[in-house]
Amino acid sequence: MSDTASAVLAEPTATYDIQGGGDVRLHAREWGNRQGRPILFIHGWSASHLCWARQVQGRLAQEFRLVAFDNRGHGMSEKPLGAESYRDPQLWADDLAAVIDQLGLDRPVLVAWSYGGFIVSDYIRAYGEDRIGGINLVGAAVVLKPPTFDHIGPGFLENAPDASLPDLATNIAAIRRFLGVCTAEPLAPDDWSAALGWNMVVPPEVRGALISREINGDDVLARLSVPVLVTHGRSDTIVLPSMAEHTLNVCKTARPSWYEGVGHVPFAEDQARFDHELTEFLDGVA
Repeated sequence: MSDTASAVLAEPTATYDIQGGGDVRLHAREWGNRQGRPILFIHGWSASHLCWARQVQGRLAQEFRLVAFDNRGHGMSEKPLGAESYRDPQLWADDLAAVIDQLGLDRPVLVAWSYGGFIVSDYIRAYGEDRIGGINLVGAAVVLKPPTFDHIGPGFLENAPDASLPDLATNIAAIRRFLGVCTAEPLAPDDWSAALGWNMVVPPEVRGALISREINGDDVLARLSVPVLVTHGRSDTIVLPSMAEHTLNVCKTARPSWYEGVGHVPFAEDQARFDHELTEFLDGVA
């Protein structure tokens, strides 16, 4: 991965505290053109809004209204420790609805990375698709079936259990291993240290609760009418390419964008292509 882009976010044009599902406080930030088409970025398991650093300070910010938030239990959002705060799909749906409604986002395109695919499915199942313009699924998971974890790769399965244990040394070691296999090429030092930081503010109880529920988004995918772009690295060992194939088979409005030699983080591993394709996708969204 190129080290020419900084892992430090550009200064936001606005910050928000949002009342999410079950009154959990969510932290959100905004960049870019306030009058532009909104893009809402949804991060994955044990991550934060910081993972979108390249997008919010790159070409996308010149044209679009960019919003990213920390999921419940992550980043600067509230972190209840009880598993019940993470196992109820309605809470995740309410979180995303709250961000869209309280920030007045007009038919945003949802860019959902990894676990973000589940959150989008939760939202559409509860609220429908009328409030959104399209979806970009990025290395995204749509099916979670413990204990077999179909389409989930060894990069996740070999590290997530230890990352969910209370022993600090154990879960630090697990996250270090996890970061080592997230990308096809090693992360630049600044990116790696930033990613370690945002992972370690997520309590291990939260990491474990997120993967303790069973999820199947096929019913949502099958009835979608909005356009869906499926962005996936061929070398992804976290969420396997077979997950993207599954999505493409189930969702009639989905089209693929395969990244050769790229792992689980295409928006950072090949930022120029990712930002260009996302721009083209938005240009085609009604």
